[in-house]
Amino acid sequence: MALIHKKHVMPVQDAKIRAHNFKEVALGYDEETAIAEAQRCLNCKNRPCVEGCPVNISIPDFISKMKVGDFEGAYRVITESSSLPAVCGRVCPQETQCESKCTLGIKFEPVGIGRLERFAADYHNANFSGETAAPVPNGHKVAVVGSGPSGLTCAGDLAKKGYKVTVFEALHLAGGVLVYGIPEFRLPKDIVKKEVETLKKYGVDIQTNVVIGKTLTVDELFDDGYEAVFIGSGAGLPRFMGISGESLKGVYSANEFLTRSNLMKAYKDDSQTPIMHAKKVAVVGGGNVAMDAARTALRLGAEVYIIYRRSMEELPARKEEVEHAEEEGIKFELLRNPVEILGYNNPDDRRDPRNGFVKGIKVIKCELGEPDEKGRRRPVEIPESEYVIDVDCVIMAIGTSPNPLIKNTTDGLEVNRHGGIVVEENTGKTSKDGVYAGGDAVTGAATVILAMGAGKKAAKAIDDYLSAKKV
Repeated sequence: MALIHKKHVMPVQDAKIRAHNFKEVALGYDEETAIAEAQRCLNCKNRPCVEGCPVNISIPDFISKMKVGDFEGAYRVITESSSLPAVCGRVCPQETQCESKCTLGIKFEPVGIGRLERFAADYHNANFSGETAAPVPNGHKVAVVGSGPSGLTCAGDLAKKGYKVTVFEALHLAGGVLVYGIPEFRLPKDIVKKEVETLKKYGVDIQTNVVIGKTLTVDELFDDGYEAVFIGSGAGLPRFMGISGESLKGVYSANEFLTRSNLMKAYKDDSQTPIMHAKKVAVVGGGNVAMDAARTALRLGAEVYIIYRRSMEELPARKEEVEHAEEEGIKFELLRNPVEILGYNNPDDRRDPRNGFVKGIKVIKCELGEPDEKGRRRPVEIPESEYVIDVDCVIMAIGTSPNPLIKNTTDGLEVNRHGGIVVEENTGKTSKDGVYAGGDAVTGAATVILAMGAGKKAAKAIDDYLSAKKV
């Protein structure tokens, strides 16, 4: 059989149609295409793709199963290492991780590992609903703070070893950033719900509406009989630029905008927490969150601009997400930096006519200068090049930091200058005995799969820690 040099194309919704709905954009492979893509794998002896996977999925093994149409077998190989295969197959940046190590990719396009993982997970979810036998309890309790990807991964790995695991989630739905941060058109919430239900079958107990640091403290969890605690509370504290006008009505952090849209359905007319229906939106930032916010605003009926201070080559978002945004009609204002958000007072606002509303964002043109400490060329502002983009809404998507609530209510937990919890790299162990942490609560905003990798390392370290205490 002749080697196919390019990945099999992933079918997607037409751009003109999907720009007006929240249905999933990528439609997934069919069985024939999945087998054909799997057959591109060279089954290398040194397995470089596994090295590129933060949770070390046995990639050649699951692809070998897919080559012969054993899709359920492929799923079982994946779930030996990953608790969230249907999620990872959709949102992980495989192009910079497992696929970047693919030997085939040296000369041709790498194997579509993420697309195959998604197919295997979707096939299982569509065709198998059998009961999962919960492991034999080992008599020990572990608390997990946060039900995002790091927390769910840690909980799943420990539950499979017989630990009684309770996950405490601050919001009313489990899933963390998977439900409040990533839009439906990239990650359908039924997929997340299915993954969470699978973990419950392993015996994981999930308690929602519990804010650790308010409802309970970490110290009180130990008082309640938990022998170890994993903190995977994410990075939900938004960052702003500190420019004039950021307090105007119509200025959102991407975190708030996406949470209200994804989790609270605030765009609906009957919403108790409505979000404004803007006509023109500026999204400041160039990462995946910026793309998510921009594409959500577009679907809510706005004309959307992405403002980014470097060029397209430096844009940190996934190439696929950028291409989808361009296809859908989002405009990119590149080499531009915001200097002020302009506002006006509305005399018809009976509550307080002094409250200003957004009427535009002033930006300055930039050019790329010398590289910074990370090797990226610095944007240098061009004097007297300012101009105004007419918008009525601005969304800041320039990053988030860990919330200080847990640290401020727990003694002995060391954090760095950015608010991230300080941990041992290979274990997730914190400065407080019996407490481990991982994901965005440690690193600041990062990828789903890196958070999962941190949860996996911490689960092993917790098991080692409690096993040593049992001796």
